[in-house]
Amino acid sequence: MKSRFAPSPTGYLHIGGARTALFAWAWARKQQGQFVLRIEDTDRERSTQASVDAILDGMNWLGLAHDEGPFYQTDRFDRYKEIIQQLLNEDKAYYCECSKERLQILRDELTEKGEKAKYDGCCRDKNLSSGVVRFKNPLEGVVAFNDAVKGKISIANKELDDLIIARTDGTPTYNLTVVVDDYDMEIDTVIRGDDHINNTPRQINLYQALNWRLPEFAHLPMILGSDGARLSKRHGAVSVMAYRDEGFLPEALLNYLVRLGWSHGDQEIFTLAEIVELFELKNINKAPASFNQEKLIWLNQEYIKSADVEHLIKNLAWHLDHQQIDTSTGPALELVVEHLQERSKTLVEMAEGMKMFYQDFDEFNEKLAKKQFKDSQSIQLLMTKLNSLDDWVASNIKDQIKQVCEELDIGFGKIGQPFRLALSGNGNAGNIDIVAQLVGKDRTLARLQMALDYISQRSD
Repeated sequence: MKSRFAPSPTGYLHIGGARTALFAWAWARKQQGQFVLRIEDTDRERSTQASVDAILDGMNWLGLAHDEGPFYQTDRFDRYKEIIQQLLNEDKAYYCECSKERLQILRDELTEKGEKAKYDGCCRDKNLSSGVVRFKNPLEGVVAFNDAVKGKISIANKELDDLIIARTDGTPTYNLTVVVDDYDMEIDTVIRGDDHINNTPRQINLYQALNWRLPEFAHLPMILGSDGARLSKRHGAVSVMAYRDEGFLPEALLNYLVRLGWSHGDQEIFTLAEIVELFELKNINKAPASFNQEKLIWLNQEYIKSADVEHLIKNLAWHLDHQQIDTSTGPALELVVEHLQERSKTLVEMAEGMKMFYQDFDEFNEKLAKKQFKDSQSIQLLMTKLNSLDDWVASNIKDQIKQVCEELDIGFGKIGQPFRLALSGNGNAGNIDIVAQLVGKDRTLARLQMALDYISQRSD
């Protein structure tokens, strides 16, 4: 059993395409079949190598490994020409020399009458030998098929026109190439977005004209933004790799994508193995799915909390490099990641939170410093006590903070908040005793001295 993902390399791999790829991949894995990757690059003007690379990078990052491919349509032009010639020889296609001007006039006239704008078959019986090649669509009857998601769909052939299957330069068009490819690659189920559903009756007629077995079709509902409009850049990142850049784990994004239009009871969190085990086309919703950025962030945080530390470190590598964070000097990376797991919604946040452990800073958040750095006595006493510690561990650091509070008869916040700011520079830190342990004794004392210097400068 085979399914395929067949993107056009005219841009990045977007969220809708990634969901289609995931559903096709999950179906193939569920069937213990093969998942095919095909690059539909016949649009030579818009297809770029950069887009091909973006698609491959996105699929690789998501972990949706293909079993066959990637195949490129531009490598298959001889095969397409063979089929086009076969259709011409069998009088199932014909050349058309209608000009763009005539076709535009025809469209305008039909539209003005309130009729569907379609080709009128002007060249159908002229026996021409040049121009574009059109498929002779049946004039009578109905095209009917049972879509695995939408149910039964039928359309009268009189509603369809004679579609172009080859341009004047001989290059094939989408509706021809997709039929030939899906047949040659033995695709059993065509899983794609429902923006393709209008092409399906035309493609079915091509299959039948060639006496080829029909695949099953499953058209996925579109993804809408939170405002009900079609998902676009204004709703946030729509490129898969943009989500990598924003600090999402690939498995969190896959989990979120599979829930956009598919469900299994009330379950929200699925491992990839569970997705494969439970996936059924019949459980895909017919209605459009709504993209919710807040829910994706929540899901990502849940995955970060429960992830293996080594897995997080692997996915953090790009962010650490991007933010120029050198972790070769300082605390063990594993310990810092463990500390930040509960606090981080994204890997970008985690990487940002790691800076205090590996990078020194020259100044404090001014607004917070004015509020927190007022009492030099408590900070000086804390420095003295911490400096005396031989065993620099969180429990001992915590004891010293308590002793400062007792000796000066102050609440924890009076020393805890200034200490937090001194350690981090911006006030964003978790348990200060653990943070201080990870920051290290020398850096901790140096930052407390910075706080004292700040107070001294303010009082001058």
